[in-house]
Amino acid sequence: MKRIILFAVLIFAFTRVDAQLEQPVSWTYLAKKVNKNEATLYLKAKMQNRWHIYSLDVKGIPAKTSFSFSPSKDYILIGKTIAPKPVSKFDKILELNLTYFENEVVFAQRIKLNKTSTIVKGKVEFMACNDKKCLPSDEVAFSIPVK
Repeated sequence: MKRIILFAVLIFAFTRVDAQLEQPVSWTYLAKKVNKNEATLYLKAKMQNRWHIYSLDVKGIPAKTSFSFSPSKDYILIGKTIAPKPVSKFDKILELNLTYFENEVVFAQRIKLNKTSTIVKGKVEFMACNDKKCLPSDEVAFSIPVK
């Protein structure tokens, strides 16, 4: 019985380590001032070959991509985070029309500046999938300097 429990623990331990090592999505960030009172934040996701992340408004089971920005007196969000048109495909297993991004995607968020320079902090939550599997939902913190 002890061997069975030890075997099960080892299987789960190695599976979790493997999932942590697999990171098919990398993120980069940039801020560009529109004028002295406004800036646009660009949040770019680059996916490895055959991987995708779901859109901002995917309906149903998969975890949609979402951004949350830390509150600050230095800036105010203008509108919602925007994205280009995603790929749309009907999933036969889920019986849902899914929308997602492949290769790379750039999200944009406009902000009104209450200070000439600041750092915008927040996090992005997303789920990466390929045609064989989906990884657990991931959360990545970001810090974007606006100068």
